[in-house]
Amino acid sequence: MRIGLIGLGKMGGNMRERLRRNGIEVLGLDHNPDLSDVVDEAALVAGLGDGPRVVWLMVPIHAVTPLIETLRPLLAPGDVVIDGGNSKWTHDARHAAYLGEAGIHFLDVGTSGGVWGLENGYALMVGGPQEAYAIAEPVFQALKPAGEFGLVHAGAHGAGHFTKMVHNGIEYGLMQAYAEGWELLEASDVVTNVPEVFESWREGTVIRSWLLDLMVRALETDPHLEDIDGYAEDSGEGRWTVNAAVDLAVPVPTIAASLFARFVSRQDDSPAMKMVAAMRNQFGGHAVTPAKD
Repeated sequence: MRIGLIGLGKMGGNMRERLRRNGIEVLGLDHNPDLSDVVDEAALVAGLGDGPRVVWLMVPIHAVTPLIETLRPLLAPGDVVIDGGNSKWTHDARHAAYLGEAGIHFLDVGTSGGVWGLENGYALMVGGPQEAYAIAEPVFQALKPAGEFGLVHAGAHGAGHFTKMVHNGIEYGLMQAYAEGWELLEASDVVTNVPEVFESWREGTVIRSWLLDLMVRALETDPHLEDIDGYAEDSGEGRWTVNAAVDLAVPVPTIAASLFARFVSRQDDSPAMKMVAAMRNQFGGHAVTPAKD
């Protein structure tokens, strides 16, 4: 199978490599010509041969609509466009309708895995019709982690990005709890080796997780996080999660508090936010703000 992939950044570039390792031919396109396999969208579509063709977008939210508008006249009925970026779920029905006017399928795919996805695989949350899902399933199987889990057809248009939004909201809450526990241990004069405490929790405890593993990794290089400023960005999906909860009258106090904690971090240096920033750097390659001298 052959696929077009637009957006070859930290995730997209690794996705291209994982697909190729698993027998999927990939034509990649990026604004950086040094990363691209083709010169533009027309060349990419032409290089995919006969349909049904699949084009996966791995680009920032502001670039999705212009790209879809560029691709529609180049594609044919039965082709599939996938938005695998962190787009807002409310945009998906509009994109599906616009492409559907030309007989082109659309799938929204929440994609998780960060900079570790090349080796570990990507968790994929798919929204859209079963017919389009079936066309793209070989690609999903090549990207997902080995084993039983990591891929779900979550529902109709919007379900993939809505699910990924909630996933990221949960991530906010988990990171905040770990970070607050770390700050409390650091403040204690009883616990003398905080990094070893977290390392010991990696087996046999109910709070073991990949995020905990990444905390340990961050502490190996900077045991007290002295080189990181206590400032943590938010990707936007935490805000969307809280907004959706308000619209649906669903209480999400933990997720909301973790989002507001990140806002606090931008006002004063926060020890807990050092750990949140460190974890974001570990799983997603997100930049950290160096500590002030």
